[in-house]
Amino acid sequence: MDYLPIFAKLESRPCLVVGGGDVALRKVHLLLKAGIDVTVCAPQVDARILEKAQAKQLKVIQQCFSSDLLIGKWLVIAATNQKMINQQVATAANKLQLLVNVVDAPELSSFIMPSIVDRSPIIVAISSSGNAPVLARLIRERLETLLPMHLGRLATISGEFRHRVKKVIKNVSLRRRYWEKLFGNGRLASLLEKGQTDNALKLMEEDLTSDVAYGEVALVGAGPGDPSLLTLKALQLMQQAEVVLYDRLVSSEILDLVRRDADLISVGKNAGNHEVAQSRTNEMLVEYARQGKKVVRLKGGDSFIFGRGGEELEQLVEAGIAFQVVPGITAASGCSAYAGIPLTHRDFSQSVTFVTGHRKPDGDALNWQALSISNQTLVIYMGILEAEEIQMQLLHFGRAKDTPVALISNGTRPDQHVLLGKLSELVQLAGGVQGPTLIIIGEVVSLANKLTWFNPETHQKLSRDPFLVNLN
Repeated sequence: MDYLPIFAKLESRPCLVVGGGDVALRKVHLLLKAGIDVTVCAPQVDARILEKAQAKQLKVIQQCFSSDLLIGKWLVIAATNQKMINQQVATAANKLQLLVNVVDAPELSSFIMPSIVDRSPIIVAISSSGNAPVLARLIRERLETLLPMHLGRLATISGEFRHRVKKVIKNVSLRRRYWEKLFGNGRLASLLEKGQTDNALKLMEEDLTSDVAYGEVALVGAGPGDPSLLTLKALQLMQQAEVVLYDRLVSSEILDLVRRDADLISVGKNAGNHEVAQSRTNEMLVEYARQGKKVVRLKGGDSFIFGRGGEELEQLVEAGIAFQVVPGITAASGCSAYAGIPLTHRDFSQSVTFVTGHRKPDGDALNWQALSISNQTLVIYMGILEAEEIQMQLLHFGRAKDTPVALISNGTRPDQHVLLGKLSELVQLAGGVQGPTLIIIGEVVSLANKLTWFNPETHQKLSRDPFLVNLN
């Protein structure tokens, strides 16, 4: 992070703008909206700035810049079209340890002016750290269409009601839960959008009780790795969570989207090596929920496909804990799509079967005869350590030696790696992979090179992000 994003309270604080043209005028407009005491310095000043001076909205000093003008100022903006003067302003401001912004020269600036979406008191600031101001502006325009105009009124009325909430609900966590519930159901925003302020206040009072919430657990599928594959509901719950128990397969990019003050607890597992026993994970879910916490159990892929989600829910049911389930894109769907492998195809496969290579020691053996039927796709989770057994059994029960196979490691992530080969080469291929790996066996794998939007030679994913496409 090149810049520390802060919102500064500068009302009535003195600020100097050096420059008197169009660029300076734009900065003056913004500063005045924040209630800042503005002084403009320039030999020649735009008539619109002079009009504001005549209306006593700001002061104008029609002279060249001199460092004595910086005395008593809180921040400085250099908005001239002369590099030498801008450099002089920056040097003088830095010597006095003042914040300085030089327009279109981030290398000379100690702070930059972001693009903003103004729904006061809600303010959204977008910055490219000075690298791509046009891109920041385009993002701002997109956000302008997404954020409703009544958002500011929603924030204002909530601020006016805060003292009432504090009086009724003493516990900080429960107060937060009250606001999350109120904002989350959409009724309050709908009433304000229609101008029904009295009904909105009535709703806020009706939902206000000292026992607004109890602990609950959300079983959330985090998808195969690419954070853009998260569902909207998953993201919303991650932003509301107070405690997050996450697996090893959850990528760091996804964890970065969790609410910053949430407790992150790793309960990851490797084959044969459980950092936290499953029984202990089940116990922690119950313990935190009984403390009144909003808990998210974050699992790679989908929690109901080889994710032990059912086992965890059984424990919650027995303990009487409220829960919800948010499905995620399972590894088979995500990895196959990013590798250009359709799991079914009318010419190659009429069915797909998901199995796991990792079972309980006393678990039932797989039905290898059924799994060896041709013209079906076999997807094996956690199968790398069992590659020799898989290859031997499938060949023994009649699957052709030249049946195409794909090993996809770190699927959907920037470092996704795809190895293609034949069933007779499975053991050899398994020795060349690192990280979480999915095995796909079947004739559909032959389409990988034809349909892929991920280049197996360069390991570079081609951009299909519709948001970026729309910006170009």
